Amino acid sequence: MDQLTAEDPARIGPYRLIARLGAGGMGLVYLGRSEGGRTVAVKVVQAEYAGHPEFRRRFAREVAAARRVGGSCTAAVLDADPEAAVPWVATQYIPGPDLHAVVARQFGPLPEYSVHTLANRLALALQAVHEAGLIHRDLKPSNVLVTVDGPRVIDFGIARAMDSLAEEHSLHTRTGMLIGSPGFMSPEQVRGLELTPASDVFCLGAVLVYAATGRLLFGATDTGLNAHLFRIAEEEADLTGVPAALVDLVRECLHKDPARRPTPREVAERTTPDQAQEWLPGAVLAQLGRHAAELLDYAPVIPAQAAAEEPVPQGTPLPPAYAPTPLADFDPERGFGPPPGAPPNAWRPPPPRDSPPAAANPRRWWGLAVIALAQLLVLIQAAAFDFALPAVQRDLHLSADDVRTMAGAYGVAFGAVLLIGGHIADLVGRRQTLVVALLGCAAASALGGSAAESGTLVWARVLQGVFGALLTPAALSLVATGFTDPKERGRAFGLYAAVAGGGTALGMAAGGWLLTALSWRVALFVGVPVAAVALIGTLILVREDGGRGAGDFDGPGALLGTGGVAALLYGLGEAQPRGWSTPLVLVLLVGGALMLAGFVWRQTAAAHPLLPAGVLGEPNRAGSLLGMLLAGAGVVVLYPVVGYFLQVALGYAPNAAGAAFLPMAAAIAVGSTQVSARLLGRVAPRVPLLAGLVLTAVGLFLLTRLGFEGSYATGVLPALLLIGLGIGTAFVPIFATVTGGVAASRSGGAAAAVFTAQALGTAIGATVLDTVISVHVDGLLGGSQMPRAIEKQLLHAETASFWWAAGSLVLAGLVAALMVRARGPRDDARRAPAAAG
Repeated sequence: MDQLTAEDPARIGPYRLIARLGAGGMGLVYLGRSEGGRTVAVKVVQAEYAGHPEFRRRFAREVAAARRVGGSCTAAVLDADPEAAVPWVATQYIPGPDLHAVVARQFGPLPEYSVHTLANRLALALQAVHEAGLIHRDLKPSNVLVTVDGPRVIDFGIARAMDSLAEEHSLHTRTGMLIGSPGFMSPEQVRGLELTPASDVFCLGAVLVYAATGRLLFGATDTGLNAHLFRIAEEEADLTGVPAALVDLVRECLHKDPARRPTPREVAERTTPDQAQEWLPGAVLAQLGRHAAELLDYAPVIPAQAAAEEPVPQGTPLPPAYAPTPLADFDPERGFGPPPGAPPNAWRPPPPRDSPPAAANPRRWWGLAVIALAQLLVLIQAAAFDFALPAVQRDLHLSADDVRTMAGAYGVAFGAVLLIGGHIADLVGRRQTLVVALLGCAAASALGGSAAESGTLVWARVLQGVFGALLTPAALSLVATGFTDPKERGRAFGLYAAVAGGGTALGMAAGGWLLTALSWRVALFVGVPVAAVALIGTLILVREDGGRGAGDFDGPGALLGTGGVAALLYGLGEAQPRGWSTPLVLVLLVGGALMLAGFVWRQTAAAHPLLPAGVLGEPNRAGSLLGMLLAGAGVVVLYPVVGYFLQVALGYAPNAAGAAFLPMAAAIAVGSTQVSARLLGRVAPRVPLLAGLVLTAVGLFLLTRLGFEGSYATGVLPALLLIGLGIGTAFVPIFATVTGGVAASRSGGAAAAVFTAQALGTAIGATVLDTVISVHVDGLLGGSQMPRAIEKQLLHAETASFWWAAGSLVLAGLVAALMVRARGPRDDARRAPAAAG
């Protein structure tokens, strides 16, 4: 590792840079650390490639495929931003030297048992790479890292993005255009033929020869590059020094005919290692231990320039420094790059000339206030109308079916369009999407407030849901990309979570007051001035940081995701009134589940999926999403049941019942801004997540004691305060974990995943509540109870639902504790680094 220089950026994307790891033909490699304390290797692509559209397209596709390889024998791809001014990719950091350093500079050729294990592990790595649809194309000793638990392969799949450039330029005249390193290239690579996975097997044989003998397969390049390439294509390899037990296998791997070479699976089967024996000599293992200790004690020197600067937002190009190395610096093992012993700044990828570094938005906190107001508008539109439904039914003479349709229209439209909304925000731009959404919300509010009949009002609610689904992921992604400094990020997420968690309570209070003082039409019209204020603020104060996504709109993914969510939401809404066993409900639920399964598969196969890679498969993010789904299922019972208790048991007017939730909104703000925001980055995210969910569950358990004998001050208020504190504490790590480490150009998709999980959980919880109440109502109507007795027993039935609601929160906490394993920096400092993060 080399210390950072004053010319190095402080951050690349969401990663704080610690040191330089090296340089190569593709660009610079940095040691970085995420906000959660994970150590990564960040490779920054050379700017001359970044300016080539075909390279960017292939780079994005290959990185997406490389994420699927996994990390058992490879360094897993964790994050990337192919659309940044200078593209970058972050991989798992493996704390160990490469095979070239071990053999050439430290210990010499490896013993037979080590080469035997090396063959097995490299074959397994190539098998995983090939099964993901990739060809490594540059397997060489410097791309094999040596660790205590075995070798790891790095840089798979990235070289393929350079193919299109190689078609336009001679391999012999253009710096960096040689796909692969001549000392470890296959004959078909030399001849310029189409490559297959068998090409990697040839390179595997060349690496094994180097590991066993310490020499290149076809000697040095003293006679020139062309002569060396000729020997690769035409001459037979010299296998002198290769262990007798491996010589036949290596010879088969090096066959000139790709069809005659064994597959990686066959190589792995023929080289199963002895599990009882260490795979490296003791001297090498001791050196690896010293290397790990050095990394633990490594103290990065922060250059004065980097320390004085604001953190560099995602997508900011690197500062100008040095031009790429000339062809004369070619090395047969390393490829192109600086010669050994060169100073650490001897090579730098020049940035695009027309892309100056972006400065932090000085008005970002005012912009955050505008974003919060826009998010609050969506929540007020949803909650206030639900509060006003009885008045709407009375004024427009609606039937029970009309009311159910009107109530469900918003929820289905909102939940179904969220994934598309996030994708649009990534492709079109987060700020532009927010502007369009605010205009749409204002128009929908005006249409609903002036509606003279139910059909118009239903369409107004649908439009409110659609534009709310465009606004919500755009708002969260603007927060995630606009605040990259860890301290600022915690405060920003805390303020946003205060609105996202407490907005429903504020909406109920506003709706109750407007309904009592004015009318339900005013409750709808109020969205127009709020949207206008937010729109003006967005145009003046909100700035979009980071790049946008590229590529076409993913139509199949949008169809599967939207169709699946819509079918599930509509099916859950119809389950209670129609019956769970009716054909329509079964078709909707089963079909929706199958479409969502297809959507998940599509995310792994599409070139430009709706969701960033890892959002559904990475344990931290997946655990946070499951926690949000289960929490939504539990918390949804709170508002209707407590509202019913306040109005029926305690005789509160609608405005007073709505205002009774304001202390909970205040508790949410305290939990998010004063507790969770301060803990973000200091402790593992599962700590505040688990604590918040448990607090919420405790509050719901307290509400199980409600009945006609309870009171607001002794029964409701303490529970609401606990629930609010828990929601505020839990929401911040969920938002931060799901959107953290995601490229700016993909943040909209990550934000949409959070709210889609919440929408599905809310629908599940509401359906269970309706079913429980329906069962009790049917039983009561069959008896002879008086209306007051019916109300009392119905209230007891509703409050009993808090038991399973609290259980849902406890289950969410267990999921978070088991799956969200990311560590905070303080935890990480107490651990010796193993393999990456």
